[in-house]
Amino acid sequence: MACIGIIAYILANVVHEGLGHGGACLITGGRPLLITTVNMTCSADNRLVIAGGSLMNAAAAGLFFLIGRKARRISPHLKYFAWLSMTVNLLDAAGYLAFSGIGGFGDWAMFIQGFSPPWAWRMGLSIAGIGAYVLGARWSLLELRPLVGSSAQRYIVARRLCIPPYLAGGTVDCIAAAFNPQGWFLIVMAAAAPTFGGKSALVWGPEWLRGSSLPPGPDAAPVPIRRSWVWIVAGIVIGICFVFVLGPGVHFGEAVAR
Repeated sequence: MACIGIIAYILANVVHEGLGHGGACLITGGRPLLITTVNMTCSADNRLVIAGGSLMNAAAAGLFFLIGRKARRISPHLKYFAWLSMTVNLLDAAGYLAFSGIGGFGDWAMFIQGFSPPWAWRMGLSIAGIGAYVLGARWSLLELRPLVGSSAQRYIVARRLCIPPYLAGGTVDCIAAAFNPQGWFLIVMAAAAPTFGGKSALVWGPEWLRGSSLPPGPDAAPVPIRRSWVWIVAGIVIGICFVFVLGPGVHFGEAVAR
């Protein structure tokens, strides 16, 4: 569970910083100068670059939703990975909206700079982000039902599937961010807050399975996910590379001369 979580968290991070911000930078004629686990520096910042991370997380969530619907017949490990990747990308996309609106920091707070009145835009971001986050958490639990079954024990099974990746993925993200060359502020605000705060639905979300607020799934018994050394080794190797390569950052072009 923990190693699959590490891979899903790292993938969501790369999607946000590399494909999202970095891809938007290239599309708009800029050049990525530095990519770390907590930020991407572009030679020509614009609103598409700023929004690119969250937009790509939302797109990735949709892709993993489709993969998850097909993966159950192939492998329960792949089904679980697809569900977890869908969830963390979805929570990232919605969480950034809420975080920027409430705290006035982050991608979407930068996106609305210059918009007037600023308080109205921040309120709008907060409402949209919180609403999307709650809906995303509920949708995630609905998609989790094939893995947890429909018995009275589904809450316990859900916690076993949610807590280990939350702790392991968040810890690896924060360790990698500690190597960030741009200071401790980004470690707290761009690593600890999004990983442990932004993905907190993995902790409190399973509580909804205690009662009847969510309908039972199609199967009475949960799908067993047995220990797989392939996933364990992959999680360890990818986690180490993430910490020691992307943690300090990858420099491009002008950033090397600096």
